Amino acid sequence: MTVRKAVWFLVVSIVIVVGSFSATLFATDHRPVLGLDLQGGISVVLAPIGNPKPDAIDKAVDIIRSRVDSLGVAEPEISRQGSLIIVDLPGVRDREKAQRLVGKTAELRFRTVLQNVPPLGYTPPTTTTPAGASGATGASGAVTTTTAALNEIPSTTPEEDKAGAIVVLPGRKQGKGNPVRYELGPTLLTGEAVSTATAAFENGSWGVTVKFTSQGGIDFVAKVADPNIGKQVAIALDGVVQSAPVINEGITAGNPVRISGSFTQTEAKELALVLRFGALPVQLKQETVDSVSPTLGKDQLHAGLVAGIIGLLLVGLYMLIFYRILGLVVWLGLGMTGMAVWTLVSWLGFTIGLTLTLAGVTGLIVSVGVTVDSYVVYFERLKDEVRSGKTVRSSVDRGFTKSFRTIVAADLVSLIGAVVLYLLAIGSVRGFAFFLGLSTVLDLILSYFVMHPLVSLMARRKKLVTMKGLGIGAGLDSKDLVA
Repeated sequence: MTVRKAVWFLVVSIVIVVGSFSATLFATDHRPVLGLDLQGGISVVLAPIGNPKPDAIDKAVDIIRSRVDSLGVAEPEISRQGSLIIVDLPGVRDREKAQRLVGKTAELRFRTVLQNVPPLGYTPPTTTTPAGASGATGASGAVTTTTAALNEIPSTTPEEDKAGAIVVLPGRKQGKGNPVRYELGPTLLTGEAVSTATAAFENGSWGVTVKFTSQGGIDFVAKVADPNIGKQVAIALDGVVQSAPVINEGITAGNPVRISGSFTQTEAKELALVLRFGALPVQLKQETVDSVSPTLGKDQLHAGLVAGIIGLLLVGLYMLIFYRILGLVVWLGLGMTGMAVWTLVSWLGFTIGLTLTLAGVTGLIVSVGVTVDSYVVYFERLKDEVRSGKTVRSSVDRGFTKSFRTIVAADLVSLIGAVVLYLLAIGSVRGFAFFLGLSTVLDLILSYFVMHPLVSLMARRKKLVTMKGLGIGAGLDSKDLVA
């Protein structure tokens, strides 16, 4: 390699790596996005009921992603692994809210309220129960008569909650005590009829404006509004009545419908989210709901960083002792690899939401060994060339040509393993595989554009070549080393 080419490769590589790292670190707010296990949060695993088609699960993933994005969660990760849907919400602290909004995975249904039912075991002081819901224009609800026997009626189980069945479902819990329950008729309409829904503050109160699709608006008027004027209609999702407004006159197809009542701003926005993203093409059930505390996440991050730093220092110290001045080349290479990884992970986190998990940190630590192996292969080949009587300068290029084939083969094996792991594994193993593969690719690039040019320039310095501390003349007298 000529001096000009070596200098050009080295300078351009350093400018690109150090420049992009400095820009990422100081000129932007981009940082690696920490995953659930490093910053805390909530993870929900959803499984389909029955055997839905793959495209139905894909559509469910898209709807859940839209629902989560609307929550304002920073860098959520929603992925499909087989038939399971994994929803990771880093930084989320409110477990109940996450379950309430992400976990509502059943079909959104509009049902007629047959009567209000008191909580189980509760004996009302009177024999009447107020309907307690406002209508589509804000009118008061009707009053229905109950008996003490109603409080003995059990709520419908999820398995029994069929679209065509008469069911007893609880309303949303508000404040202390058990929520009111409703006896509901068969499903009149599903959430597929809803086009969009928005929360709005009008006439001094919060409400939700619902727009239906063209066919959905016709069906809503024909099946829900006209037959139930003056009656409550429940909006049920996942076995819970989200709202039960009274249907008033004047609702026509093609016009938005406003659901009004004593909503707070939060309640109105959550109901709008349910209406917009509640309808899924498949029914899902929560397999697991795991939460990681912020303290545990920080402890795991700290432990991972400490392990990585200690391992890096030990490897670097060993290389300095064994290869002496050439050990500094290893330090420079590891430093540039670290800066390149930081920059890429930060950029990928900003652009596509890539998260750095504890498994990813482990993959990066393991990749240090892969990177150092490349230097060892080259240095040992260089020493063999020198011992055979060749000059150091010629040994640098001959040794690299021969050793780079070995480096490529070794890195290719690591890369194939990482790709196979990423494609076939699930969960955190994929993070390990991705970061191991990323570091392996960087090792190939930096070996060619940094390691070889730097050693080539060092070999042209006669004083360095004849120094015992260079690290390539073990077993030879320094006078036998020829630049």
